[in-house]
Amino acid sequence: MQNLLERIKSAPLVFDGAMGTVIYGKGVFINTCYDELNLTRPDLIREIHREYVQAGADVIETNTYGANRIKLRGHGLADKAKAINAAAVGLARKEAGDGVYVAGSVGPCLSSSQMWSDDKADDLREAFEEQISALATAGVDLIQLETFVFLQELQLAARVARASGLPVLACFSVRSGEETALGAPARAYAAALNADPNVDWVGLNCGVGPAQVYDAAEQILPLLAKPLVCLPNAGMPRDVDGRTMYLSSPEYFTEYAKKLIELGVRGVGGCCGTTPEHIRVAARAIKALSGVKQHVRIEVYQPDKVSVKVTPPPQKSRFAERLLSGARVTSIELLPPKACDVTALVDKAKQCRARGIDAINIPDGPRASARVSPMVAALAVQQQAGIEAVLHYCCRDRNLIGMQSDLLGAQVAGVRNILIITGDPPKLGDYPDVTGVFDVDAIGLTQVAANLNHGRDIGGNLVDPPTALFLGVGANPVAVSPDLEFQRYAAKLEAGAEFAITQPVFDPDSLFRFLDRVETLPRRVPVVAGVWPLVSFKNAEFMRNEVPGVTVPDWIMERMSHCRTKEDGIDTGIVIAREICAAIASRVAGFQVSAPLGKLDIALRVLEA
Repeated sequence: MQNLLERIKSAPLVFDGAMGTVIYGKGVFINTCYDELNLTRPDLIREIHREYVQAGADVIETNTYGANRIKLRGHGLADKAKAINAAAVGLARKEAGDGVYVAGSVGPCLSSSQMWSDDKADDLREAFEEQISALATAGVDLIQLETFVFLQELQLAARVARASGLPVLACFSVRSGEETALGAPARAYAAALNADPNVDWVGLNCGVGPAQVYDAAEQILPLLAKPLVCLPNAGMPRDVDGRTMYLSSPEYFTEYAKKLIELGVRGVGGCCGTTPEHIRVAARAIKALSGVKQHVRIEVYQPDKVSVKVTPPPQKSRFAERLLSGARVTSIELLPPKACDVTALVDKAKQCRARGIDAINIPDGPRASARVSPMVAALAVQQQAGIEAVLHYCCRDRNLIGMQSDLLGAQVAGVRNILIITGDPPKLGDYPDVTGVFDVDAIGLTQVAANLNHGRDIGGNLVDPPTALFLGVGANPVAVSPDLEFQRYAAKLEAGAEFAITQPVFDPDSLFRFLDRVETLPRRVPVVAGVWPLVSFKNAEFMRNEVPGVTVPDWIMERMSHCRTKEDGIDTGIVIAREICAAIASRVAGFQVSAPLGKLDIALRVLEA
């Protein structure tokens, strides 16, 4: 395999998740020495490694976090330290095969309740030397020092690890974006490790969830010349009937994993609370990101001597004409059915037409689900209900040839309004083995469609007559990385986008900040605001904690928490949605309202105001 120090430069690495969490989840009580399981239950440890490898991890850690003689002494196993570490490497190596790296996990000898003192250094050094020597001799690819709270102990372990000749990853824990687990400045730890010749990579792990680790990464990345690796917990733990549980979803974890990579972090994995499920979803998303996956390069084809009749944007559709003329447009999002009957969808679309709605938004496999083809659903809505569709089209499921064919087909079918999105990554669920294609992202596909509108296909060949597709793109005013979102939005406009639809807006001020920035761009397009009427406090919690790209502010949570009945929850959610629409109406070109739980009347009641 490629040398690890070179490998991390070429593409980000996906590390595995928690070992202890999964062991406990498989029925092993916490009074057991988990490190000894390498000897007593090797099949269990191999099974966990196998699950992480199958999930898509590039690096798996040995089950040796506490396998130093000082920690093992409490279990009466100090004399088995070498055997436990050697066995752990063998188990991981058998499952890693030739394509996955094995990191030797080394945790601190001191607990956070103890104090560092120089007179302990010799004992600690001997314990680290014994463990790291056993790991290196058994054949790990990397020494991973993790969850350290004392900088002195971490640097001592790094000096020992350097003698092994292996790459050294030195991780410390934080309790916020600015402080380590013991309250020291995270920037000071990062600067010290960056200057330490015994450290190859700097890492953040454990202590807090993805959001806080992201904040810490933002603080310390500018200080580092070395690669940064982030291994957050699944989220903040909660006590549930006496058990400590991590309730954050793989999708929530993945949203921050993607943002960490986009920020410049070179390795992402998980610590406490994370499972193979978290790593599976994160790995697929990370490996499909622009800048990680090598997307097909799309050329911009300029008009040449061969002229084609290009359709002016206002003439592409009724929706385009109204939007570009300055009329306030309205659309409602309706999901295609999961079964082969579009009658209910068409009936709802007819109701929308009767109420004066301009268009029906048809999502494309939302949350990586399989439904009736959105193209077929859009065609049924237009032909049978007599109302235009806005077809969401994502890059996940088709290669570039298939996408171009679909865009040409949309033109022939008369489906002219296309909202281009990168798409949710395939996730663990009904289709755990499905892989995403992602030949291009939303920026690249927008360029493909814009070229077709000007008479050129992906190979530069003439397309005459050209397509006349009205091209929309997504926008997220509350993106975790606002600068990156702004850059991507600007690139989408440059690629040829003609309108935009935002993620659901719950915080008008965030939307205004985003619009203030995009209005400085040399090219501007109409922005339609996404609106989601909440139906209950539980729904608000779900949107806040589980849906990537959505932020529900505290004031909304407070109001929804007072709802005592189902009807009260729906009514309050509608009132809030109306208030949001009224607050942002002067800054947006219209509203795209979702029908929660398929309840069309809720969306219509929002737009009545």
